[in-house]
Amino acid sequence: MTATLTVAALTERGHGERRVALVPDTVTRLVAGGFEVLIEAGAGAGAFHPDDEYVAAGAKTDALESVLDAADVLLAVCRPEPEILARLRPGQVLVGLLDARGTGRAGLDELVARGVVVLSLDLLPRTLSRAQTMDALSSQASVAGYRAAIVAAEAFARYFPMMITAAGTARPAKVLVLGAGVAGLQAIGTARRLGAQVTGYDVREAAREEVTSLGASFLATTVNVASEGGYARALTPDEQAAQQAELSLKMRAFDIVITTAQVPGARPPVLVTAETLAGMAPGSVVVDLGASTLGGNVDGSVPGERIVTANGVTVIGAGNLPAQMPTGASAAYARNVAALLTAVVKDGAVDLDPTDEVVDAVWVRPAAAEVAATDAAPETLPEGE
Repeated sequence: MTATLTVAALTERGHGERRVALVPDTVTRLVAGGFEVLIEAGAGAGAFHPDDEYVAAGAKTDALESVLDAADVLLAVCRPEPEILARLRPGQVLVGLLDARGTGRAGLDELVARGVVVLSLDLLPRTLSRAQTMDALSSQASVAGYRAAIVAAEAFARYFPMMITAAGTARPAKVLVLGAGVAGLQAIGTARRLGAQVTGYDVREAAREEVTSLGASFLATTVNVASEGGYARALTPDEQAAQQAELSLKMRAFDIVITTAQVPGARPPVLVTAETLAGMAPGSVVVDLGASTLGGNVDGSVPGERIVTANGVTVIGAGNLPAQMPTGASAAYARNVAALLTAVVKDGAVDLDPTDEVVDAVWVRPAAAEVAATDAAPETLPEGE
């Protein structure tokens, strides 16, 4: 392909965000494919990719102002700051995890109205096998699940595995993971590798096989729902109450609880109530992957903060764990972005075909022009993806 399309990666300016949308290895492949690649100076520093690595891979580095002026396609991990969005011009393409659902959508409509082309990877339908290489939500959820188990082990004041020493035997930690989607399964697998005694739970009975295949036990409750397109439907108020009541009693037997339920653009379901926390043993640890500014899966959790309750339970609001593992998370994300570019760029230009299932899903258009996407994720996700 002969192309003169200029693709640029921006520096992530969010608090604690260290990921970057392109890594040198992906730059090499894009340049070989005919793209011109720009990197905002210093964009990869948080992920331990200095500018000279990008230059060696075939990219150019420059200041933000020059990058915004020259780029045809701007790549970001999270939504850029309002000051940057205000400078985008009609016809310019913005790609990223842009929080395009629920309350986050309003901020993108103004961009679209100005003629900016917005492609939000968090809208990607995961039921399409073709979309798997572009599935940034899943790639980042996998990182988050792995990291959640590591964070829990660090915060726990005892061993994760059973330890037999001359001073006696320490029993293994008992870990419960709520949600058996991408993040949940990765947390289960990682906790198992660390030697813990692990149990998984999902409101979908169909998830039992996935949980047990990792060597974990499956926690059963009377609340079970069918899977719809790979996701659990939203629970009714009565189902939510029954679920909370059953889980509350069972969670008290565990040392570690990791929660992974998220609802894009809306408040996540509360799975661990204040009453449940009060009934857990001192020294227990709860890691909330659903923590956000809208709330979390755990009563009182705060994203990015670690709180110890009056009875000695540590509650960790782990809203953005992939940013804590920026090198691995960035490498996966960059591959997702490159796969999307391959799908939407034809003969050196962005060519958006609304009849293409992937394009139709990720393309944020004026509400009146949008067609309901049958493959879009339902209201409630089973875990933090």
